[in-house]
Amino acid sequence: MRAAAYEGGGRVAVRDVEERPPASGEVQLRVAYVGICGTDLHILDGEMDARVSIPAILGHEMSGTVVAVGPDVTDWAKGDEVVVVPLDWCGACPACVRGHSHICYRLNFIGIDSPGAMQTLWNVAQRTLVRVPTGVSLVKAALAEPTAVAVHDVRRSGLRAGDKALVVGGGPIGLLIASVAAATGGDVLVSEPNTQRRELIERVGVRTVDPADDLAAVVDDWTEGAGVDVSFEVSGSSGGVEAAVASLAARGRLTLVAIHSRPTPVDLFRFFWRELTLVGARVYERADFEEALRLLGAGAIATDELVTDVVALEQAPVAFERLRAGQAMKVLVECGGPA
Repeated sequence: MRAAAYEGGGRVAVRDVEERPPASGEVQLRVAYVGICGTDLHILDGEMDARVSIPAILGHEMSGTVVAVGPDVTDWAKGDEVVVVPLDWCGACPACVRGHSHICYRLNFIGIDSPGAMQTLWNVAQRTLVRVPTGVSLVKAALAEPTAVAVHDVRRSGLRAGDKALVVGGGPIGLLIASVAAATGGDVLVSEPNTQRRELIERVGVRTVDPADDLAAVVDDWTEGAGVDVSFEVSGSSGGVEAAVASLAARGRLTLVAIHSRPTPVDLFRFFWRELTLVGARVYERADFEEALRLLGAGAIATDELVTDVVALEQAPVAFERLRAGQAMKVLVECGGPA
């Protein structure tokens, strides 16, 4: 059995790993496709060495097929096509007791805190599985996890049909948020400095702007001076926060999507003056995965434009370097295909 693992020092290598049968309550999956995301790149850069156990098998965006079930598994059978919600919660902390297990105080994010999906066969707890609907390919299903992030972000924002929404940052998650917001009935504008990303986003029918071209003036003209109802900060930059806040209308809502690892200045006077709301949005819930798969099946997500590369497992190290160099949007690693 083969797996792609982070070995420290910015290195990913494909290595042999031991295969074991699924334990009680587990299923064994033949992994079809795994997406590489920004978090994986942070791991590669050593920014999460305190959390990962080196060598760390990466990957939490995936699709696959059940090939075996362990004792006490009754809801799943060989041949079922599934995705995994990569969250393992304690069930006892204050967040879990209040029904918010996705932000468990002791959350195990599978693929970071424990071994991930970038391997030929993967054993996971049956409670993490979500069934792939008929008609959704395993390639599309591999995008369920990042699409679920976007679904959760849009749901947390309170976006309503007809609302104007600004997405600050046009990477994969920004594009997915724009797509989900548009499918919800929002009027969407994406602010992104990278020309290639703007061109890709424009091809899927979403308007873009280069923030260097006086974003404030563009928003003012677009909203007739009112400001946007919702902004999504996806860039992870202090300038992105400033732009997202400055663009909001009275009682507008800022949804914080990006991870800001250091304190970032925020114009609290503007929050007071316009009665703004700041909403945090972290990961997702099972319902977000189910809605993500529905949107993927309905063609609401521009999967062909989003996925720029599909590579074999043995080429995973090269794929990581392409993403680090900004030469791809979303890369899927083919780990073994259907059973």
